[in-house]
Amino acid sequence: MKCKLIVTFVLLTTCFSAFSQEKHNTAVVEKGLIKVSVMYPYAEGKTFNMEYYETKHMPMVAGFLGSNLVKYTIEKGLASGIPNQPLPFMAIGIFYVKSISDYQAAIGPNRDAIRADFPNYTNINPIILVSEVVK
Repeated sequence: MKCKLIVTFVLLTTCFSAFSQEKHNTAVVEKGLIKVSVMYPYAEGKTFNMEYYETKHMPMVAGFLGSNLVKYTIEKGLASGIPNQPLPFMAIGIFYVKSISDYQAAIGPNRDAIRADFPNYTNINPIILVSEVVK
């Protein structure tokens, strides 16, 4: 009986721990957040190293953003929305931040480091869109 009680306690503790970690890692995208989309257009002869982008570049930029950063996502382009049309973007990196002014203050002094890292993963000039989440 005592053994069953201990095993039950350990299982419950493990389950609660797993669920609390899952909630902690899932940031909610809310109305009013600023969304910074960094889009890498597809073009013949252009290259993109997704592994480097995911493991080095995006974490570096996220580090510059500090507590202003709510979450970031990385998208890998697969196809166009129109059949038989070329892929519009090879990749899109998205940062969700609380404040546009804090974002600009963090990126400004680090712009050269960010740009200097481009050749490590791409030969594409990104298109950047800063927008507000409305829903």
